[in-house]
Amino acid sequence: MPDASSSAPATEAGLPPAIGPLLKRYLPELVGFRRDLHRHPELSYQEFRTTDRIVAALEEMGLSPVRLADTGCYADIGHGPIAVGLRADIDALPIQEATGLEYSSVNDGVAHSCGHDIHTTVMVGVARVLADLHRTAHIAGTVRVVFQPAEEQLPGGALGVLRQGVLEGVPRMFALHCEPKVDVGRVGTRIGAITSASDTVRIELSGRGGHTSRPHLTQDLVYAMAQIAVNVPAVLSRRIDVRSGVAVVWGQMHAGVAPNAIPATGFMSGTLRCLDADAWHRAGALLDEVVHQVATPYEVDVQLEHVRGVPPVVNGETETTLLENAARAELGEDAVVLVDQSMGGEDFAWFLQEVPGAMMRLGTRTRGGHTYDLHQSDYIADEAAIGCGVQVMASAALRGIRLHAREQAEGPAVP
Repeated sequence: MPDASSSAPATEAGLPPAIGPLLKRYLPELVGFRRDLHRHPELSYQEFRTTDRIVAALEEMGLSPVRLADTGCYADIGHGPIAVGLRADIDALPIQEATGLEYSSVNDGVAHSCGHDIHTTVMVGVARVLADLHRTAHIAGTVRVVFQPAEEQLPGGALGVLRQGVLEGVPRMFALHCEPKVDVGRVGTRIGAITSASDTVRIELSGRGGHTSRPHLTQDLVYAMAQIAVNVPAVLSRRIDVRSGVAVVWGQMHAGVAPNAIPATGFMSGTLRCLDADAWHRAGALLDEVVHQVATPYEVDVQLEHVRGVPPVVNGETETTLLENAARAELGEDAVVLVDQSMGGEDFAWFLQEVPGAMMRLGTRTRGGHTYDLHQSDYIADEAAIGCGVQVMASAALRGIRLHAREQAEGPAVP
C-alpha cells in the first residue's frame, strides 16, 4: 500500500495538491478517533454520542457544524457556492462483536460491523485536510460534508436528511463504503448501478389449526407457508425480466410448537432485492398479487407487510471517472479495480435520485490477510484504509470544485 507520507505534491498545472503529505501528521489522531467510535457504537437514530464526537472534532478545526434533527450533522468548508457534497453514515448494527480487538464494542449487542466508523473517520479527516487548505490557500468553492444517521434502518436516514434541505444547492455527491474483498491501497468503482434495491417483506398467516392426522379438516398453515416460500420467488422470476436479478430470500419462518399439531398462526419474513430500479418498482407492485395467488388454494388468511427500502445506487460516469482519477493520483496507477454490483442495499441511493454522484468501495483487507464479510461479528478493517480514504475523497472534493467551476463557466458537456 502506498504510504501516505510518500506522496509528492502535484506538479501538473491546475491539479489539486497531493493529499498524502498534508494528512501525515493527522493519521494517529484519526486512528484514535476511529477506535473511540468503534468502542462506542450506536444504533440508527440513537447516535447521540457519535454526533457529539463528530461535532466536537469539527469545531476544533474552526468549522461551524450544523446539527440535524436528533442525530447527525453537516459542515461546510471553503468559500462561495457549494460545489460538491460528501456523505458518511454514522450508525452501527445490532450485532454482538466477536473480533477480540482491544477497542471492541463496550455496548452489548451493538457493533460497527459494516465499517461506518471508518466512513465517519475518513470524512472527519477530509474535513481536517480541507479546513487546513482553506486557511492557507482559500478553496474557491464550498464542500459540504454530511454525517448521516440511520443508514441501516430502511428506508434510510438519507430521506430525513433530504427533508431537512441539506442537499439544497449541492450539485453532486460522493460517498464511500468499506469493501473487505478489496485490498488496502485500492478502491473499487463501477459506472452505473453499484448496489441493488432492497425491501423487507413480512407475511403473517392465520387459519384453522388442528391435528396433523387430519390436515383435511384444517387450513394447513405450515404447508401454505412452504408453498409461499418456494413459489413466490419462482413466480416473480417468471413475471419479471431475469436480467433484473429479482431475488426474494427468506430469513425467518416460524409456526407451531408441537410436531403433531398444525398451528393456527405463523409468520415469515425476508428481503426482496433487485438490480434494476424499474424492475424493482414492478416487482413491488406484483408481490401482493403473487403472494395471495399462491396462498389462495389453502384458504389461509394472509397479511402482507412490504416495507419499501432503497433503490440502487447508480454511479454517474463523470463522477466515477473523477473518483478514479483521484484514486490513481493519490494511491498509484493500479489503485482502481472494477467491482461487481452488490446485491446489498444502500440509502445513498436517495441522494443520487436528486443529484448526480458516485460511491466508491474502499479496500479494507490487509494484503495477504483474511477476507472478512460485512455485517458479521468478526469483521475487522485494516486501519491503513483510513488514510487511503481521506486521500481519495479529499482529492475528489477538490477535483469536484474544479469541475463545478468549469461547468459554471462553460455549461455542462453535451453528450
